[in-house]
Order: sequence, then C-alpha cells, then structure tokens
Amino acid sequence: MDKMNHSSAEAEAETIEPLRYLSKGEAAAIETELLRDYRFGQQQLIEIWGQACAVAITKAFPLSSLAKKQPTVLVICGPDQNGSIGLVCARHLRMYEYEPTIYHPQRSSQSLHQDFTVQCEKMDIPSLSYLPTEVQLINDAYNLVIDAMLGPDADTANIKEPYPGILVTLKQVKIPIASVDVPSGWDVEEPSQDGINPDVLISLTAPKKCAIRFSGKHFLAGRFLPYDIQKKYELNLPDYPGTDCLIEL
Repeated sequence: MDKMNHSSAEAEAETIEPLRYLSKGEAAAIETELLRDYRFGQQQLIEIWGQACAVAITKAFPLSSLAKKQPTVLVICGPDQNGSIGLVCARHLRMYEYEPTIYHPQRSSQSLHQDFTVQCEKMDIPSLSYLPTEVQLINDAYNLVIDAMLGPDADTANIKEPYPGILVTLKQVKIPIASVDVPSGWDVEEPSQDGINPDVLISLTAPKKCAIRFSGKHFLAGRFLPYDIQKKYELNLPDYPGTDCLIEL
C-alpha cells in the first residue's frame, strides 16, 4: 500500500512540473532545430500556427458571442513571420465564417509572405489601405483586432514607423485585442509597462517569458512539437484535450 501511495505521489509530482516560459534565444533555438534537424518547412510551421490562432479566436470569440451583426475582425499583419501567421489566421477565419479584413502597414518582399497574401486575396478577404487614426471608426467597424505585427524577433528598442503610430492607436481602442505569440511592442523577456494590453494571447510552440504574469485569456499552440524537443528544453507542456491543436492555460 505504501509502495502504491509512493508511486502515485511520484506520478503526481511529474504532472505538476511548471510550464517552461522561453527566452528569446531559446525560442529561436527551438525553431532552428525544427527547420534544420526535423525538416519542418517554414511554410508548414506558419500554416500550423496560423490555423491554431484562428481556432483560438473561435474559442475566445465564438460567432454567437460577437456584439456586432457582422462577424468582422481586423487583422494587422507585419512584414515578417508574425505577419505571415496573421495572414494564415485570416484565411482560416474566413473558412470559419468570420469576416476578416487585413491591414498591411508594410508589404513584405519575402516570397512566402507574398504567397499567403495572394491566398487571402483569392479568398476575397479585403485589405485596408490605411488604418484610421480616429479610434471610434475601428470600434464601430470591428468586433476585435488581431495583432500579428511585431513578433519575438522584433527589436523593441528600435521600432520604426508606421508601427509606433499603430501601437498608439491600438492602446486607445475599446474592442478586444488578440496578440499572436508576443504582443507587439513587448520585449520577449518581460511584459511591457506601457505597451498595448491584449485581452487574448496566443503563444506559439511554448509561452515566452513576457507572458508569465499575463492576466488575460491565454492559449498555447504547441501540440505539434516532437517529444524529443519537448524533453530537451524541459518544456513541460500541458496535456492537450482530445484532438485539439491548442489549449487554454
């Protein structure tokens, strides 16, 4: 009996290992390993993450819960990987019967980003030519904003226009904001004191250190990670429910 109790106590101890929050370097190392050693493709990863982000939006903001008659969503996409993930997210949201609109402050010259842009155009997803500075126009037109601008690779000490201006606008909107991986303007290592304050955060692969004290709705999309990588980096990922591609933390 004692032995059984001891075994169950050990098993319980194993299940309560704390979830690992990654530094910028660790997140980059895991992605490099996935691409180089596990032969994941960049497009494959972006597609996995983008679809998971769309599913997270459906869980956080079900169609039936939206305040406006039209299920409108504004997706702001930066020129780098986070922006590509936002484009994939928008495409899947369109399939899930939302009405996304994309705002591209700067178009990317990367062929992958351009491919994802074309896919959205072929799905008849509209794009804004500019972001209204009058915040009420955004509040009136959309149910929420998806922030897919500046990801973990951004140099937060040197953010160039037009992004500082967009962040000022987003700080003033009254509708919810959902950020992809790292809220734009936040340092990967620590939460921002004066940046945007998203209602929802969708962490990719594993959460980053800046999210340790995040108080909003927090989703994790990392189920695809090979077990050897999970073990090597001691990620202690939670058990995902059923066949879900993400989990709410």
